[in-house]
Amino acid sequence: MNKRGKAVLGAMAGAVTLTVAMASPASAIIGGHDATSPYPFMVSIQKDGHHYCGASLIKRDWIVTAGHCTVNVKPQQLTVRVGNHDRTKGAEAKVVKVIAHPGFSYEPFRNDVAVMKLDHPVDAKPVELATKTAPAGTDTRILGWGMTCEDGSECPNPPIRLQELDTKIVPDGRCSENFNPANELCTDSPTKNAQACVLDSGGPQIEGRPGRWELIGATSRDGDADPECATGPGIYTDLTAHRAWIERVTAK
Repeated sequence: MNKRGKAVLGAMAGAVTLTVAMASPASAIIGGHDATSPYPFMVSIQKDGHHYCGASLIKRDWIVTAGHCTVNVKPQQLTVRVGNHDRTKGAEAKVVKVIAHPGFSYEPFRNDVAVMKLDHPVDAKPVELATKTAPAGTDTRILGWGMTCEDGSECPNPPIRLQELDTKIVPDGRCSENFNPANELCTDSPTKNAQACVLDSGGPQIEGRPGRWELIGATSRDGDADPECATGPGIYTDLTAHRAWIERVTAK
């Protein structure tokens, strides 16, 4: 999420983030803490060697992320690290194909989802994609790497260790007017001043319990007009609403 959309947390903020932190374009979770559970499906997309966006391994050679993480990038610029809380470790692969949803747009935001094909199957367990949309009140969790404060000059080095934050699906009306309830999830955290931010783009929103997680969403953008990442709700792409497209494209 950048300051325009707080969670245009990835690709769009890249130039600024690279200048300030020599890292990628999505800032990490504010108010979270070190990951407490194994997440073998967690992916760091790295652009020119620096963490760029989050993603989820849905097949051993396919990942799903935010559509805006594909803007102005070429597959040959991208590699991934999969399955380790340390974003510098884990299984490594190259990206050979980048496919944004055909209905994706950045302004206004629409269908903020994309898939990427890896050059070989990685030795990590994919996450199951949920079959139905999570209703308001559902307990969820978000994952990501990146800056842990609002001002990048105060935390120029994103954490190496994966961060997690417990969240909850909240009523649609809590999110701003550019929110689409048909294929997006309005999400907030019980923790005060805690939310995803730039460098978390594309990262997973999950529900369930350790060892039985299901993927329901991908980090998209800010959910209100406040320029602070950590205040108010965030908007997450509802991946269950795009399930048919994801399955069709990754079947190739």
